[in-house]
Amino acid sequence: MANCCGDDLCKADAPAPSGRWRLALWIALVVNGGMFLVEGAAGLLSGSAALQADSLDFLGDAANYAISLGVAGLALTWRARAALLKGVTMLAFGGWVSAMTVWGVIAGRTPEAPVMGALGLVALVANVAVAALLFGFRTGDANMRSVWICSRNDAIGNVAVMLAAAGVLGTGSRWPDLVVAAVMAALALQGGWQIVRQARAELRQVKTPPPPRFSVAARRR
Repeated sequence: MANCCGDDLCKADAPAPSGRWRLALWIALVVNGGMFLVEGAAGLLSGSAALQADSLDFLGDAANYAISLGVAGLALTWRARAALLKGVTMLAFGGWVSAMTVWGVIAGRTPEAPVMGALGLVALVANVAVAALLFGFRTGDANMRSVWICSRNDAIGNVAVMLAAAGVLGTGSRWPDLVVAAVMAALALQGGWQIVRQARAELRQVKTPPPPRFSVAARRR
């Protein structure tokens, strides 16, 4: 961490761009909240572990966007703390989806592939739109970066859900669905760890004040 600018940490002292940032977060919050309800119901009805995992991801993202709205424009310390909370939430989500996948291996049923494919496509369109909206904020502080990572992981997960639907349809087995759920759990764990690591680094940076700087004139005295 000798060169913090290489990790985008030196940009973290700049205040969050309130207008565009808040609007983007509100749009993302509404989209993710709506998709949680739609995809969650479809996942339960179709028996798809991947859809249920993706719906929980939408719920977690909606909560994360709400937290980001609450700390937008506040000091770096509060934004880093919010990012740390979101990173821990993503780690918890990854653990929950991992447990759900294991349960699906033991007692799951083959999901309905057409429902998986259709909802995966709708979710992909929603997440790509949100990711494009948030793309310009991907190199900000840990709080901004966490929002971008959530959106990026969602889009990747939706592509995986559609591939799982094709696999279930082609094989008549539930294994493609379970494999995708496991991949989504790994993405959540990896993304959560990235966010926690950067947030902790920012908090250490705030707690360690820079050394005092003396002018040349002061030194001559």
